[in-house]
Amino acid sequence: MTHRLPARLTGTGLTLRPFSSDDEPLIARALDDAEIVRWATGAHLHHLPADERAAQWLSTRLAAWSDGIPHFAIANPDTDALTGYIGLRRIHNGNAEVGSWIAPWARGQGLAAGALMTAARWALTPTVHGGLGLHRIALHHATGNPTSCTVAAKAGLLLEGTMRQATTDHTGTRYDSHLHARLATDPDPRERVPTPP
Repeated sequence: MTHRLPARLTGTGLTLRPFSSDDEPLIARALDDAEIVRWATGAHLHHLPADERAAQWLSTRLAAWSDGIPHFAIANPDTDALTGYIGLRRIHNGNAEVGSWIAPWARGQGLAAGALMTAARWALTPTVHGGLGLHRIALHHATGNPTSCTVAAKAGLLLEGTMRQATTDHTGTRYDSHLHARLATDPDPRERVPTPP
């Protein structure tokens, strides 16, 4: 199903925008980060030569965007330079999963929570009001990554439980993961900030 995607979304201290071919050098720089490669790229990308990863990663997101699947570059609102990624996947029956990463040079600024809050607010807004009209946004992450719990909580995604051995890293090693979700009917996180575990 193809959705109408916005040109830009604005959050506090960030912009969400479509990717362009000009982003490839900064994507390549970000994909040099061991944690992004471990948790956010999958084995297929990890097995490519390092100098081919950015082009492959970017071409997949550009193609998805043209098919109506929202993959946003998180960008500096003043320079439009890439600082990270957030995207929705497995969109079906009003549900979607979210994935994201923040480039090493942009960490510690609250961009992950801000981008997740901005993307979730748009995705859960009815289509008649310019949103994607989804009912549920889910995020899961390895239990060994407590920062993701904090990010999810700040963006209003409640902890729903632990999924046993549901996450794999690029080596195929399995890890338990926490499942967080936010519904369109949940309170705005600016009014209620859930406590992380």
